[in-house]
Amino acid sequence: MVKDSLRESLSYWGLCCKLLLSKKQLDPEFVSFGSHKHQYFFYYEPPNAISGKVILWVHGGGWNGGTPKMFDFVGQCVAREGYRFISLGYRLAPKFKYPCQIEDVCTGYKAAVKFLKEKGIDTSKVIVSGPSAGAHLSSILCYSRKVQEKWKVDVSDVAGFIGVGGPYSFSGKQSLAVRILLNQLFAKGYDRVQGEPCFLMDKSTIPMLLIQSRHDGLIGYSCGELFSEKAKSLGNACELYPVADKKNTHSWYTAGMFLETRKTNQGLNKFFSWIENIP
Repeated sequence: MVKDSLRESLSYWGLCCKLLLSKKQLDPEFVSFGSHKHQYFFYYEPPNAISGKVILWVHGGGWNGGTPKMFDFVGQCVAREGYRFISLGYRLAPKFKYPCQIEDVCTGYKAAVKFLKEKGIDTSKVIVSGPSAGAHLSSILCYSRKVQEKWKVDVSDVAGFIGVGGPYSFSGKQSLAVRILLNQLFAKGYDRVQGEPCFLMDKSTIPMLLIQSRHDGLIGYSCGELFSEKAKSLGNACELYPVADKKNTHSWYTAGMFLETRKTNQGLNKFFSWIENIP
């Protein structure tokens, strides 16, 4: 884990270089769904949509950083593949404590579906996805009946969930970085299992793909294993995919893969192949 943590730290320069070379081809549409500056989403309309499926993506960033604007390259990549894409933002820790984040994800999801329907776009096959902190939040959106009922969210149109490098379980050994981030996310004394995907998951018909690396450096592979085991114990369809690419540290496979192509990155190809095979 120490070696992988060092590799994660050293990966940032390469990622920045890749990002500087990435090309912006589309100007997304900005839509606000709340009064705070981070309560918005970007909508990307591909020049030639190849599918009726819409991908709704919740960004990562350790719950305390990131915005849809910062991850514009993800929307550019997905749109180039021919998919309509929603990139959803939310209020950030440590100023805003959980459950503010999941409240925003639920509210944003409802606003996004309404927005798409008003455009005349079919929303019957939504693929919800997110990396890292975004995987944590989007998995709760999809699989927690308690959260869905609290925020009045209907996920019957969600056709699949893809989590990339998600912290689905808070048990077991955690990296120092994750411990610090969780302390920022949750208020002192808050019952953290109320924000833990493994605890909150209910039986569901939404199939899931979990993309997780054995050499993450931040999030243990066991998080994916535990979430997969919980899903299967409930009868939920789940595939756990171990990252096979050499660039397998946290930032590279949760975000960096969208700076590559399906030919050069096996994780990215798996991401799109799985979506293609959803009925």
